[in-house]
Formats: sequence, structure tokens, C-alpha cells
Amino acid sequence: MRLVIMADTHVPKRARDLPAPLWAAVDDADVVIHAGDWVDVPLLDNLVARSARLIAVYGNNDGPELRARLPEVARVELAGLRVAVVHETGPAGGRERRCAARFPDRDLLVFGHSHIPWDSVAPGGLRLLNPGSPTDRRRQPYATYLTATAADGRLDDVVLHRLPRPATTPPPKPAHAP
Repeated sequence: MRLVIMADTHVPKRARDLPAPLWAAVDDADVVIHAGDWVDVPLLDNLVARSARLIAVYGNNDGPELRARLPEVARVELAGLRVAVVHETGPAGGRERRCAARFPDRDLLVFGHSHIPWDSVAPGGLRLLNPGSPTDRRRQPYATYLTATAADGRLDDVVLHRLPRPATTPPPKPAHAP
């Protein structure tokens, strides 16, 4: 089962749309996971339409309309892999311990919020993944998302994809008064 994992898309606040390479990955995926901070409902509608299966939650920047359609926490099983998705997990310090206590019956926790890619394993085996952001890299060198495969209760082939920086156009020269 091919997974595409994203979070913190902030469309249209930070970008007009998802980058083309991410849409191509969505089109090829069996499951798309979005860990919140959509900002606008049309992106949710587009991902619902283009995804074979979408698992998603709302984030702290998502308003009432998104919160009415999405849960705060999602729990699913994908090819025997027990997955939870949530937007926020709190500070980085102690994250593994806190999340292992909160999700003791899960194999994988996907989260967002920080815009910083994260891949770690908590005591007890819970794997924590944050895909970063495909549209708002903040202090990171690249905008990012993840792909992975799930099979027989395992997560394999986890790849962090760096997205090309959008081409920038120099600002127009100011007009000079005669």
C-alpha cells in the first residue's frame, strides 16, 4: 500500500495550491494522510476527489467548516499497520514518551504543526513521523512531504521528498516621475 503523507499545507495562505510533484504523488497513492492545517475547504474537497483514500485531521489554523468535517484525531489500520494522525504533539522535548503514552495501541503516529520533518521511534516501538510542509518551509531549507509503504503491519520505504523552490520573479522596477 503506497502512502503519501503531508501536513501544514496552509492553502491559500502560503501557496495557491499544492506543488505539482505532490499532486502527482497523490494521484499514484493508495492512501493520502494529511495531518492538519489546511486553512481552506477547497483543498480538502480537491484531495477527497483525487485521493483513492484520504485520512485527515484538522489543525489549529483550521476554522469551523473544516473542524465540522474532520476529526481532531484519526485512528485507522492500513495493511495491518495501526496508525494515528493528529496535528499537534506538544514540544519536541519528551515527544516520544508523551505520544507513546497517548497512543499505546498504535504502530505509527503522523503529526504536523511544527513544519519540521521528524522521524523517530518511541520506547515500545511507536514510530513518529512529521512530513514538514509542502508549502511553508519556515526555517527549513526545503518544503517537504513523505511517502512510504505499508504491508503486513510494517512501515517501509519512508522517503522525505524535497520540493523544488518556486521560481521567483524579481519585483518590477519602480516608475520614475518625469
